[in-house]
Amino acid sequence: MEYNTTRNYLTMREYGRHIQKMVEHLLSIEDRERRQKQAYVVIELMGFLNPHLKNVEDFRHKLWDHLFYISDFKLDVDSPYPIPKKETYKAKPEPIPYPKRYPKYSHLGKNLELVINKALKEESQEKRQGFANAIAYYMKLAYNNWHKDVVHDDAIQSELNNITEGQLEFTNTPYVKAYRPSQDRDRDRGGYGRQQRGKFQNNRGGGGGGGRNDKRGGGQKFGKKRY
Repeated sequence: MEYNTTRNYLTMREYGRHIQKMVEHLLSIEDRERRQKQAYVVIELMGFLNPHLKNVEDFRHKLWDHLFYISDFKLDVDSPYPIPKKETYKAKPEPIPYPKRYPKYSHLGKNLELVINKALKEESQEKRQGFANAIAYYMKLAYNNWHKDVVHDDAIQSELNNITEGQLEFTNTPYVKAYRPSQDRDRDRGGYGRQQRGKFQNNRGGGGGGGRNDKRGGGQKFGKKRY
Protein backbone atom coordinates (compact mmCIF):
# COMPACT_ATOMS: atom_id res chain seq x y z
CA MET A 1 0.00 0.00 0.00
CA GLU A 2 1.24 3.47 -0.90
CA TYR A 3 0.73 6.29 1.59
CA ASN A 4 0.61 9.98 0.87
CA THR A 5 3.61 10.51 3.11
CA THR A 6 5.75 8.53 0.68
CA ARG A 7 4.44 10.26 -2.45
CA ASN A 8 5.83 13.37 -4.03
CA TYR A 9 4.19 16.77 -3.65
CA LEU A 10 0.83 17.18 -5.42
CA THR A 11 1.34 20.26 -7.56
CA MET A 12 -2.29 21.04 -8.48
CA ARG A 13 -4.90 19.40 -6.30
CA GLU A 14 -7.79 20.24 -8.61
CA TYR A 15 -6.47 17.73 -11.15
CA GLY A 16 -5.68 14.99 -8.68
CA ARG A 17 -2.95 12.42 -8.28
CA HIS A 18 -3.74 10.48 -11.47
CA ILE A 19 -3.15 13.44 -13.77
CA GLN A 20 0.16 14.11 -12.08
CA LYS A 21 1.20 10.50 -12.59
CA MET A 22 0.26 10.76 -16.27
CA VAL A 23 2.41 13.87 -16.61
CA GLU A 24 5.30 12.09 -14.90
CA HIS A 25 4.82 9.27 -17.39
CA LEU A 26 5.03 11.79 -20.24
CA LEU A 27 8.44 12.85 -18.97
CA SER A 28 9.63 9.25 -19.21
CA ILE A 29 8.58 8.80 -22.88
CA GLU A 30 11.65 9.15 -25.10
CA ASP A 31 9.86 9.17 -28.48
CA ARG A 32 8.94 12.82 -29.09
CA GLU A 33 6.09 12.08 -31.53
CA ARG A 34 4.47 9.63 -29.13
CA ARG A 35 5.03 12.03 -26.24
CA GLN A 36 3.30 14.78 -28.22
CA LYS A 37 0.23 12.62 -28.89
CA GLN A 38 -0.01 11.59 -25.26
CA ALA A 39 0.22 15.25 -24.20
CA TYR A 40 -2.90 16.03 -26.25
CA VAL A 41 -4.68 13.12 -24.55
CA VAL A 42 -3.76 14.45 -21.11
CA ILE A 43 -5.01 17.93 -22.10
CA GLU A 44 -8.39 16.50 -23.13
CA LEU A 45 -8.64 14.59 -19.86
CA MET A 46 -7.75 17.71 -17.85
CA GLY A 47 -10.53 19.62 -19.59
CA PHE A 48 -12.97 16.77 -18.93
CA LEU A 49 -12.17 16.74 -15.21
CA ASN A 50 -12.66 20.51 -14.96
CA PRO A 51 -15.67 21.43 -17.13
CA HIS A 52 -16.00 24.83 -15.42
CA LEU A 53 -12.87 25.95 -17.28
CA LYS A 54 -14.82 25.84 -20.54
CA ASN A 55 -16.64 29.00 -19.49
CA VAL A 56 -13.33 30.79 -18.99
CA GLU A 57 -11.81 32.69 -21.87
CA ASP A 58 -8.88 30.82 -23.47
CA PHE A 59 -9.50 27.79 -21.27
CA ARG A 60 -7.31 25.56 -23.47
CA HIS A 61 -4.47 28.02 -23.03
CA LYS A 62 -4.84 27.63 -19.28
CA LEU A 63 -4.82 23.85 -19.61
CA TRP A 64 -1.50 23.92 -21.47
CA ASP A 65 -0.03 26.27 -18.88
CA HIS A 66 -1.16 23.93 -16.13
CA LEU A 67 0.38 20.96 -17.94
CA PHE A 68 3.79 22.61 -18.03
CA TYR A 69 3.40 23.73 -14.44
CA ILE A 70 2.62 20.19 -13.22
CA SER A 71 5.70 18.90 -15.05
CA ASP A 72 7.82 21.57 -13.33
CA PHE A 73 8.43 23.04 -16.82
CA LYS A 74 10.47 20.00 -17.81
CA LEU A 75 8.04 18.65 -20.44
CA ASP A 76 9.47 18.92 -23.96
CA VAL A 77 6.44 19.10 -26.28
CA ASP A 78 5.10 21.57 -28.81
CA SER A 79 2.31 23.81 -27.57
CA PRO A 80 -0.16 25.83 -29.66
CA TYR A 81 0.41 28.65 -27.19
CA PRO A 82 3.53 30.38 -25.86
CA ILE A 83 5.29 28.05 -23.44
CA PRO A 84 5.50 29.62 -19.97
CA LYS A 85 8.79 29.89 -18.14
CA LYS A 86 9.41 28.95 -14.57
CA GLU A 87 10.92 32.32 -13.72
CA THR A 88 7.92 34.34 -14.90
CA TYR A 89 5.00 31.96 -14.32
CA LYS A 90 4.36 33.00 -10.72
CA ALA A 91 5.98 36.39 -10.88
CA LYS A 92 3.88 39.08 -9.25
CA PRO A 93 3.07 42.13 -11.37
CA GLU A 94 4.38 45.50 -10.32
CA PRO A 95 1.95 47.42 -8.11
CA ILE A 96 -0.07 50.07 -9.86
CA PRO A 97 0.73 53.47 -8.39
CA TYR A 98 -2.21 55.18 -6.75
CA PRO A 99 -3.01 58.48 -8.47
CA LYS A 100 -2.06 61.43 -6.30
CA ARG A 101 -4.55 64.17 -6.98
CA TYR A 102 -4.92 67.07 -4.62
CA PRO A 103 -8.04 69.09 -5.46
CA LYS A 104 -8.08 72.75 -4.54
CA TYR A 105 -11.74 72.49 -3.57
CA SER A 106 -12.19 69.18 -1.81
CA HIS A 107 -15.97 69.60 -1.37
CA LEU A 108 -16.37 69.70 -5.16
CA GLY A 109 -13.80 67.06 -6.09
CA LYS A 110 -10.98 66.84 -8.61
CA ASN A 111 -13.20 65.95 -11.58
CA LEU A 112 -15.07 69.25 -11.42
CA GLU A 113 -11.76 71.06 -11.28
CA LEU A 114 -10.72 69.31 -14.50
CA VAL A 115 -14.01 70.29 -16.15
CA ILE A 116 -13.52 73.92 -15.10
CA ASN A 117 -10.01 73.97 -16.55
CA LYS A 118 -11.34 72.52 -19.80
CA ALA A 119 -14.11 75.11 -19.89
CA LEU A 120 -11.63 77.95 -19.44
CA LYS A 121 -9.60 76.67 -22.40
CA GLU A 122 -12.69 76.39 -24.63
CA GLU A 123 -12.73 79.00 -27.40
CA SER A 124 -16.31 78.47 -28.58
CA GLN A 125 -18.59 80.78 -26.63
CA GLU A 126 -21.58 78.44 -26.96
CA LYS A 127 -19.67 75.46 -25.58
CA ARG A 128 -18.15 77.62 -22.90
CA GLN A 129 -21.62 78.68 -21.77
CA GLY A 130 -22.78 75.08 -21.78
CA PHE A 131 -19.84 74.16 -19.53
CA ALA A 132 -20.74 76.98 -17.14
CA ASN A 133 -24.37 75.84 -16.87
CA ALA A 134 -23.36 72.22 -16.28
CA ILE A 135 -20.79 73.23 -13.65
CA ALA A 136 -23.35 75.39 -11.81
CA TYR A 137 -25.84 72.52 -11.79
CA TYR A 138 -23.26 70.11 -10.35
CA MET A 139 -22.18 72.62 -7.70
CA LYS A 140 -25.77 73.06 -6.56
CA LEU A 141 -26.31 69.31 -6.56
CA ALA A 142 -23.16 68.76 -4.48
CA TYR A 143 -24.30 71.43 -2.03
CA ASN A 144 -27.72 69.83 -1.55
CA ASN A 145 -26.12 66.45 -0.90
CA TRP A 146 -24.49 67.81 2.24
CA HIS A 147 -26.92 70.53 3.37
CA LYS A 148 -30.62 70.43 4.13
CA ASP A 149 -31.23 74.06 3.19
CA VAL A 150 -31.69 75.18 -0.40
CA VAL A 151 -28.72 77.17 -1.69
CA HIS A 152 -29.39 80.38 -3.58
CA ASP A 153 -28.11 80.88 -7.12
CA ASP A 154 -26.17 83.96 -6.02
CA ALA A 155 -24.10 81.82 -3.66
CA ILE A 156 -23.31 79.39 -6.48
CA GLN A 157 -22.31 82.24 -8.79
CA SER A 158 -20.19 83.82 -6.06
CA GLU A 159 -18.28 80.60 -5.46
CA LEU A 160 -17.91 80.04 -9.20
CA ASN A 161 -16.45 83.54 -9.53
CA ASN A 162 -13.94 82.79 -6.80
CA ILE A 163 -12.86 79.57 -8.52
CA THR A 164 -12.65 80.93 -12.07
CA GLU A 165 -11.82 84.56 -11.18
CA GLY A 166 -15.04 85.73 -12.82
CA GLN A 167 -14.39 84.03 -16.18
CA LEU A 168 -17.48 81.77 -16.10
CA GLU A 169 -21.09 82.80 -15.51
CA PHE A 170 -24.12 80.57 -15.87
CA THR A 171 -27.29 81.85 -17.54
CA ASN A 172 -29.85 79.23 -16.60
CA THR A 173 -31.24 78.58 -13.15
CA PRO A 174 -30.03 75.14 -12.02
CA TYR A 175 -33.01 73.40 -10.46
CA VAL A 176 -32.23 70.75 -7.89
CA LYS A 177 -35.03 69.40 -5.73
CA ALA A 178 -34.23 69.91 -2.08
CA TYR A 179 -34.15 66.86 0.13
CA ARG A 180 -36.94 66.77 2.69
CA PRO A 181 -36.88 63.75 5.03
CA SER A 182 -40.44 64.48 6.21
CA GLN A 183 -41.76 64.30 2.63
CA ASP A 184 -40.21 60.89 2.08
CA ARG A 185 -41.59 59.64 5.37
CA ASP A 186 -45.12 60.81 4.55
CA ARG A 187 -44.92 59.40 1.04
CA ASP A 188 -43.79 56.00 2.27
CA ARG A 189 -46.51 55.95 4.91
CA GLY A 190 -49.16 57.11 2.46
CA GLY A 191 -51.36 58.53 5.23
CA TYR A 192 -52.35 55.00 6.16
CA GLY A 193 -51.97 55.46 9.88
CA ARG A 194 -54.08 58.60 10.00
CA GLN A 195 -56.93 57.25 7.88
CA GLN A 196 -57.15 53.92 9.62
CA ARG A 197 -56.97 55.52 13.05
CA GLY A 198 -59.98 57.73 12.28
CA LYS A 199 -61.89 54.86 10.76
CA PHE A 200 -61.57 52.69 13.85
CA GLN A 201 -62.41 55.57 16.15
CA ASN A 202 -65.70 56.21 14.29
CA ASN A 203 -66.68 52.55 14.41
CA ARG A 204 -65.82 52.26 18.04
CA GLY A 205 -68.15 54.99 19.28
CA GLY A 206 -71.13 54.53 16.94
CA GLY A 207 -74.49 53.07 17.85
CA GLY A 208 -76.79 50.74 16.01
CA GLY A 209 -74.03 48.30 15.24
CA GLY A 210 -73.87 44.63 15.97
CA GLY A 211 -71.95 42.84 18.63
CA ARG A 212 -71.60 43.59 22.29
CA ASN A 213 -73.02 47.12 22.21
CA ASP A 214 -76.40 45.97 20.76
CA LYS A 215 -77.07 43.69 23.68
CA ARG A 216 -76.56 46.51 26.13
CA GLY A 217 -78.65 49.21 24.51
CA GLY A 218 -77.17 50.24 21.20
CA GLY A 219 -74.85 53.19 21.38
CA GLN A 220 -74.54 53.40 25.14
CA LYS A 221 -71.01 54.19 26.28
CA PHE A 222 -69.38 52.20 28.99
CA GLY A 223 -66.36 53.03 31.07
CA LYS A 224 -63.25 50.92 31.21
CA LYS A 225 -63.33 47.84 33.36
CA ARG A 226 -61.15 47.84 36.39
CA TYR A 227 -59.64 44.60 37.50
